[in-house]
Amino acid sequence: MNQNNELKMDTAIFAGGCFWGVEYYMKKIPGVVSVESGYIGGEVENPSYEQVCKKNTGHAEAVRITYDTTQTDYETLAKMFFEIHDPTQIDGQGPDIGEQYRSEIFYINNHQKTVAERLIKELQEKGLNVVTSVTPSTMFWVAEDYHQNYYNRKGTLPYCHGYIKRF
Repeated sequence: MNQNNELKMDTAIFAGGCFWGVEYYMKKIPGVVSVESGYIGGEVENPSYEQVCKKNTGHAEAVRITYDTTQTDYETLAKMFFEIHDPTQIDGQGPDIGEQYRSEIFYINNHQKTVAERLIKELQEKGLNVVTSVTPSTMFWVAEDYHQNYYNRKGTLPYCHGYIKRF
């Protein structure tokens, strides 16, 4: 923490398959203050999980991360994002298939866009066929309470996500 004991907060939004697994891993990063599971990128206001699962709202399952910039930065979060899901799989992660499970970064400012595009280029130069979209952020809708902090509440581990060192 900085000398004045003030947090300097910022936000990042990532969609990388089922939001439960992305949330699980992002919460482990020092400096992450909160991770909310939700929906973004669709056409319906305040969608429900059931609506998103029907694959007709256009939303992705995503996480909104609030972090202390004195302890971590956007690039650290973005690298973790690429290391905890398969950025080469179109519209899905493992057994979870559908556009709501797509790989997408929703940037909030030009810095985030630049970092995301640079990391994708690095992965492509390493031979990965990255399909992750980089899209301006739209309205983020927080998912139902039972989706929040899912794996910690259940005492289980993610089944669609695992860590693979890529950077």
